[in-house]
Amino acid sequence: MKVYTIGYGGRKIFDFINILEKHGITVVVDVRRFPKSKDPAFNRENLEKTLKENKMEYVFLGESLGGFVKGGYEKYMETQKFMEGFNVLLNIIERETAALMCKERNAKYCHRRFIAQRLENLGVKVIHIV
Repeated sequence: MKVYTIGYGGRKIFDFINILEKHGITVVVDVRRFPKSKDPAFNRENLEKTLKENKMEYVFLGESLGGFVKGGYEKYMETQKFMEGFNVLLNIIERETAALMCKERNAKYCHRRFIAQRLENLGVKVIHIV
């Protein structure tokens, strides 16, 4: 199994879509706690519509996998809420070519690095698109 991660920061929506298509992404998993952006194209509703128009599915898991949690993300990963979202993510990865999406372009500066590490620990190949 493999999964991609991508940050939309500094990208235009058409570049973002082209990158996803180039990697054969079929599902974008939004892991932002708050799916809003200064660029309206990346607001949840608009992004979901654009992805659908480009034959990609949008899944929002920000309520369970999003950042900005009390006590730090690594501690949060021990919770039932995180595990429920993580299991949904695993099911998606098993059947689709998925990309975890957040704002930060470099996963090193984003909470998705913790999700990626947990996936890698389970043997999932993680490819960060930069």
